[in-house]
Amino acid sequence: MAGTAHQHTDVEGVDGGVGLTALLVAAARAIETHRHDSLAQDDYAEHFVRAAPACADWPVRMQQVPDGDGNPLWGRFARYFGLRTRVLDDFLLRSVRTGVRQVVLLGAGLDTRAFRLDWPSGCVVFEIDRAGVLAFKHRVLRDLPATPKAKRVPVPVDLSADWVTALTAAGFDPAVPSVWLAEGLLFYLPSSVETHLIDAVDGLTTEGSALAFEAKLEKDLLEYRDSAIYTATREQIGIDLIHLFDRGTRPDSAGALTAKGWSTSVHTPFDFTHRHGRGPLPEPNDALEGNRWVFSHKRPSRGRPA
Repeated sequence: MAGTAHQHTDVEGVDGGVGLTALLVAAARAIETHRHDSLAQDDYAEHFVRAAPACADWPVRMQQVPDGDGNPLWGRFARYFGLRTRVLDDFLLRSVRTGVRQVVLLGAGLDTRAFRLDWPSGCVVFEIDRAGVLAFKHRVLRDLPATPKAKRVPVPVDLSADWVTALTAAGFDPAVPSVWLAEGLLFYLPSSVETHLIDAVDGLTTEGSALAFEAKLEKDLLEYRDSAIYTATREQIGIDLIHLFDRGTRPDSAGALTAKGWSTSVHTPFDFTHRHGRGPLPEPNDALEGNRWVFSHKRPSRGRPA
């Protein structure tokens, strides 16, 4: 059984709460992969879970969950992560179909999109995360083995450090359109770091670029401490998400992008549950009710020559 969110796992470089949450998402993706009505396929996800001693007793198939979909963590919450994976997969693939060839995964964690999605020729996937996280992922995938379907460029740097310089040094070209993803990331960051990140993405992108990220509405997160999914996550695997989330005032990043000339749409996860015919639906004291998925596209600047 995993320990508290502050306890080190035995995974090289994947330590503390955010490391364990990456493994939680991997377990959820593994469960989603094996569902009969799967929304997303990630055949690599269960191997991360099995490679981490802290997660040795976590399920990777719904059949391993005694109460099945009635389990708030491995049923409803895991399905949420499955739906999120599908929606963001679709967003990236739509972007590259318009000719974008640079993909940037911010806080990539155990994301395997470079390996499992069908990328057009010429795509480059930049994965930004801490060196230890990327090293663990590399070790697991190397032993499978796994072959990326696009050029994959790990960028080992913490997002609180100078990741912009590291990304450009790795070959990213700001003059060429790009698509960016911040999946399950921003609400762990202090407000100032989120604002810097959004400003940096704006500064590194040209027209035709796109960004998707997950945000939470401004609300006291402690109100959701006793919600079913957060309680189950805390009691079953020892991850206290409320403790991990930054509880400072959240910036309006969607509004900031709109002010910078991006076209932005904001959705609830439940919008996509209805679209796909499966996924979480609202319930009382719902920790998911404040989650928003934001999709932004950078329009041409009026002051810029065509």
